[in-house]
Amino acid sequence: MLKQGLNLKLSQKLSPQQIQLMKLIQLPTMAFEQRVKQEYEENPALDAGKEKDEFEDEFSNETAEEERDIIETDFDVDDYLSDDEVPSYKLKANNYSADDEDKQVPYASGTSFSQFLKTQLQTFSFREDQEEIAFFLVGSVDDSGYIRRSLIDIVDDLAFTQNIYTDEETVEKVLKIVQSLDPAGVGARDLRESLLIQLHRKNKTESVDLAYRIVDETFDKFSKKHYEKLIQKFSISEKKLKKAIEEIEHLNPKPGASFSGNSRTVEHVIPDFAIHIKDGELELTLNGRNAPEMHISRDYSNMLKGYKESIKKTKEQKETVFFIKQKLDSAKWFIDAIKQRQDTLYSTMYSIMIHQKDYFLSGDERSLKPMILKDIAEKINMDISTISRVANSKYVETPYGTFLIKSFFSESMTNEEGEEVSTREIKKILEMTIDAEDKKKPHTDAKLAQILKEKGYPIARRTIAKYREQLDLPVARLRKEI
Repeated sequence: MLKQGLNLKLSQKLSPQQIQLMKLIQLPTMAFEQRVKQEYEENPALDAGKEKDEFEDEFSNETAEEERDIIETDFDVDDYLSDDEVPSYKLKANNYSADDEDKQVPYASGTSFSQFLKTQLQTFSFREDQEEIAFFLVGSVDDSGYIRRSLIDIVDDLAFTQNIYTDEETVEKVLKIVQSLDPAGVGARDLRESLLIQLHRKNKTESVDLAYRIVDETFDKFSKKHYEKLIQKFSISEKKLKKAIEEIEHLNPKPGASFSGNSRTVEHVIPDFAIHIKDGELELTLNGRNAPEMHISRDYSNMLKGYKESIKKTKEQKETVFFIKQKLDSAKWFIDAIKQRQDTLYSTMYSIMIHQKDYFLSGDERSLKPMILKDIAEKINMDISTISRVANSKYVETPYGTFLIKSFFSESMTNEEGEEVSTREIKKILEMTIDAEDKKKPHTDAKLAQILKEKGYPIARRTIAKYREQLDLPVARLRKEI
């Protein structure tokens, strides 16, 4: 049975312009510059520079109503061209000048790691299909210098992809040749094998021989730092064990990373903000590259003026002026969006700077206050998602280094005095406590929880374990030294 009824529903949707604005806000400086360049290329109604169009005020005041009569369009000149003394789209950062250098970071090009290994292979003499197997193995080496595949899998791949039929024994013989290449340890299938290859290359001494035996025979005990068991196993003194461990610690666990010519993508971070301390006060500046000076093309404005002054207007002229207005509308929106982006970035970072004033003045992470996205969103009356876009993709240069803005956000907990403290502060104290411990008898998580409780931070052992893992600090057993 069909029924007809009236249903009232309230929904909130973002317009295409709002979505584009959010995307602009999220872009870091370099990506934003590329976006502006793209807009210049796609919209001829945009011009760069400081030139002021004298036509703007006259056109905005005299022709808005007339143009709506001439052609059916939603275009409102008053909405497009500001009649303020200084147009709002004349964007100019107070820390930017025309003589600022547009510094480009050069990227060095060189031989790739794989090519470096293949060049070495050319100095060897191989039999039958061994050369092709060797080059295939080199192609299987990852950036860390390892071949992380079993020999049987490699044998299968050689058959299916290279039409080379061989066996594991032959592949292993060729692998030994690959493992003789530089840097030492390359071509290993795991860390243990890589360390053994590197120790085998070292000059033979008592400590090196002992180190080789430790890695070869008791690698699991060594990795778990069961030093007492190693002393008993090899009937050695603690001093000799310490020298052998020093030999192992000087080896490279990632031999591929040591290759200086390894071709990798280098990310150059350009700070979006800079915070300086001047006369004991904080001073915030927005990178001038985030505030390009843009204005409406004089040529396009003159075309509209010519259309306005013409007595007889043809259909073709009307179609042309409609196209022009579309481009002008797009340009107007883009200029306004850049202004909104600039204001949003600055107000967000300024609020963060004021909230964390003690930290930015001292550089002491223990001075960081608890701060979540909602705190900043409420202060500047913006949506949490907007704050998130700024915090997750922007960097700020401070007297203590350049940091991702989101690193200044943290949850809070209450200490024994009833004060809210940042979890960043607690992690810093935990890190300092672990650094100061006796490495021969490192603190367990339970002991660390007790120490922090004595300092006024009542934290459960499991929370200590979580913070320790976030700080990339191992458990007590693995922090032990002799």
